[in-house]
Amino acid sequence: MRNIIIASTSTIHGSGYLEYILDDLKVFFKNANTILFIPYARPGGLSHNDYTEIANNAFNKINKKVKGIHEFENPNEAIKNAEGIFIGGGNTFVLLNQLYKNNVIDTLKQTVQNGTPYLGTSAGSNICGLTIKTTNDMPIVYPPSFNAIGLVPFNINPHYLDPSSNSKHMGETRETRIKEFHSYNTQPVIGLREGSWLHVNHDSIILKGELTARVFEYNKAPYEVDSGTELNQLK
Repeated sequence: MRNIIIASTSTIHGSGYLEYILDDLKVFFKNANTILFIPYARPGGLSHNDYTEIANNAFNKINKKVKGIHEFENPNEAIKNAEGIFIGGGNTFVLLNQLYKNNVIDTLKQTVQNGTPYLGTSAGSNICGLTIKTTNDMPIVYPPSFNAIGLVPFNINPHYLDPSSNSKHMGETRETRIKEFHSYNTQPVIGLREGSWLHVNHDSIILKGELTARVFEYNKAPYEVDSGTELNQLK
């Protein structure tokens, strides 16, 4: 029953908010007139109202309305009754902490598993994995657990960056960080480059977009997969 888009980002260079994926979202949310937006990640400390307005302006372009979960008295009921759900980017720790604080983790997972279409970008994609331990964000708050919603049987690394030969940065690459993760954890990690997304449809997980993704499996060499590749074998 799952119908999920797990996107690396909401905005690619030279494009407006969600603009690069709006045509796909028009089809994805075809049966939803109103999208429930969960603005908890608060990029740059945006207010929930201001963040919701940004999402609403984007969805208006495909004739959809957006309402923020903070506008409802009961967030669990808002999720259960949603026609479609969108969680945007920002800080993954802040997002997950607020989901735990409002006690909506189980409701969100069950609702999406039952077929309510879900879009996640960046932080909203991180929480689709098993844990948030492969996020790029700073841990500015401490959620009760690093365990995420677990809509897919692996972890996500949005905004995946390849090493650049022209860079003067002497610190660890993204690939090195994920290898460090695999020193203590065994679940696969998918590095999603900007403009790429995963479409989860029932038991199928397919890479979409123009770019390849980098897959990291425990005790294996990292490898590239092309757009259109099925990834539901990863666990």
